[in-house]
Amino acid sequence: MGDAAFGIDIATLDAVAADIAAVVAGGIELCLVIGGGNIFRGVSVAGRGMERASADYMGMLATVMNALALQSALEKAGVHTRVQSAIPMDAVCEPYIRRRALRHLEKGRVVIFAAGLGAPFFTTDTPAALRAAEMGCDVLLKGTSVDGVYTADPKKDPTAERYDRLSYHEVLSRNLRVMDASAISLMRENGIPIVVFSIREPGNLLKVVTGGGVFTTIEDMN
Repeated sequence: MGDAAFGIDIATLDAVAADIAAVVAGGIELCLVIGGGNIFRGVSVAGRGMERASADYMGMLATVMNALALQSALEKAGVHTRVQSAIPMDAVCEPYIRRRALRHLEKGRVVIFAAGLGAPFFTTDTPAALRAAEMGCDVLLKGTSVDGVYTADPKKDPTAERYDRLSYHEVLSRNLRVMDASAISLMRENGIPIVVFSIREPGNLLKVVTGGGVFTTIEDMN
């Protein structure tokens, strides 16, 4: 949504698409899980009185809107893209089928997973972790508005310090809230590192996947 209060900012969309295109051009297979908070936040609306399951389903539909917007931006940038939704809606995108998604990746296409898990009461973190495990990903990249995991919210606390590396156990025991506990646990069980970085810095995605840039790595440090 860029600097707007809500919605889709085309300049921001194109910037994210350009970053993804640069990674794909390097021969890296990439799949994406898209949230919908710029359009609709189910948890927030549920807190104001709407029934939670209905609010969450509305949030899932918002992720499909974002996925279609990103697909359009990526294809404009010359990147072949497929959107797969956990909620079947054949008129606009493919249903989520694991083997088909793997085949798309093998052919060099970017796969965007929308509609979360297709079930309420989950944030975007859990489906991101689940898809990473299902696709056999080497790493789960979490693009945020800050450049890693901090001891406190750096936007509110100027003394907050960034961690370079953390173990899964440290994230859970310190309640750092970088991702849902279920997502952290799933990545620990499957041995998939989590890299938290800022998606707002142009070109940062390519830096991170090639070992540069600033980020926090969460992994098994035993």
